[in-house]
Amino acid sequence: MNDLVDLVNLNSLFGPARDQGQRPTCLAFAASDAHAALINGWSPLSCEYAFYQAQKLSGRTPNSGALLSTMLEIIKTVGQPEEASWPYLPATPSETEVWHPPSSITEKFYRNSRHSSIKIDSVITELDQGRPVIILLMLSRSFYNPSERAIIDALPTELPDHQRRHAVIAFGHGRFDGERVVLIRNSWGTSWGQLGNGWLTERFLTPRIYAAAVLTEKLNVPASSTSA
Repeated sequence: MNDLVDLVNLNSLFGPARDQGQRPTCLAFAASDAHAALINGWSPLSCEYAFYQAQKLSGRTPNSGALLSTMLEIIKTVGQPEEASWPYLPATPSETEVWHPPSSITEKFYRNSRHSSIKIDSVITELDQGRPVIILLMLSRSFYNPSERAIIDALPTELPDHQRRHAVIAFGHGRFDGERVVLIRNSWGTSWGQLGNGWLTERFLTPRIYAAAVLTEKLNVPASSTSA
């Protein structure tokens, strides 16, 4: 049996994996959970609020995915409340004019961020320093069928699909059969991989990662913060 060596694992920062369903909200989940992981004691933050504010800022509809730069700006300047303040909606709102945050939202959390290198060496360095990494990937078929040990590797003829883009959180790294692997948290529920987590081999990750970011220091409420 191939050896899997777990070198760094930040799983203790997170709660159970969450499920985005059929909505294009993977980045909202990745950014929200990376944000919540940096707050003492796991309490999920509102993906719905982050997604709403990001789409509002960029002028995009709830039927399209969010932009990384916009999502980071929202977490920095608009902030996020806890999940209970505006729970995730199971379906994309059909009437955008009634899609807005509840007026009762009060406490929000803010955090700075920076874009990171997409090289696996840089991802591993961030993880070694205790920082989860938001990574954006181009998927291919192996991602949909992790092995029994939740290993995702690419077949020799398997190419990245530029039309299938997805955001996840890297929260650990190790080695599998001598190759470097990165442990990720997905947002497809606990039935994917091992309880919603999986190991990406370097061979799979390197040609597919196209953006990365880390959340950094906690911020007080910015003077420029906009209202809900």
